[in-house]
Amino acid sequence: QVHLVESGGGLVQPGGSLRLSCAASGSIFLINAMGWYRQAPGKQRELVALITDGGSTNYLDSVKGRFTISRDNAKNTVYLQMDSLKPVDTAVYYCYADLIRTFASGRADYWGQGTQVTISS
Repeated sequence: QVHLVESGGGLVQPGGSLRLSCAASGSIFLINAMGWYRQAPGKQRELVALITDGGSTNYLDSVKGRFTISRDNAKNTVYLQMDSLKPVDTAVYYCYADLIRTFASGRADYWGQGTQVTISS
């Protein structure tokens, strides 16, 4: 089985920083991309940042210049450095992986359980 485990969420004041971490474990043949989604109460889940196996990155417009996604391929781990946090960033953040578990199984999407990020003074 494949598991995505997030950590690093919490409460921080506006302008502060948090670093989220997500480690993928289990039977993994290849990770095509990993990233972070978030969902605030009453709102749709949205893609925050994504990084591909080749290192290309994509960001939600509202977080560009403030958030940085990175990964450690050897550890199957993706990070999200969040700086200059704003109250609007408050949400549950979900780790996402687009991966191939085995050659025969093909690609599939996997999700972490979510970690709460709250920005409040």
